[in-house]
Amino acid sequence: MIIKVDFNSDEALYMQLCNQIIIGIATSQIQEGDSLPSVRQLADTVGINMHTVNKAYALLRQEGFIKLDRRRGAVISVDVDKLEAVIGLKEAFRRLLARASCKNISREEIHQLIDEIYMEYE
Repeated sequence: MIIKVDFNSDEALYMQLCNQIIIGIATSQIQEGDSLPSVRQLADTVGINMHTVNKAYALLRQEGFIKLDRRRGAVISVDVDKLEAVIGLKEAFRRLLARASCKNISREEIHQLIDEIYMEYE
């Protein structure tokens, strides 16, 4: 999996890293048990500060997507408790749906978008 960041994006670099790794897991580009590059290696490859990669890895660990192993480094370990994940998604959807409502995007349009995107992960 190739990780790229958009330095012109309003989204924080560490969030871009997190999101790309999560999408990589969801699309099976990264599998359970795979090791991610070391902090230094990923920082050098992408051209960002090591602290940014550390922050991304810490968040991924906190959210249950990776575990840190002394010998193997950051390892994909999707042990997120489903109930916790649903609660987190509910909050994220609440914010997105509020934005959609402000832009007069219909329920049907939202359902269509969700179905379209979800099919990418099947």
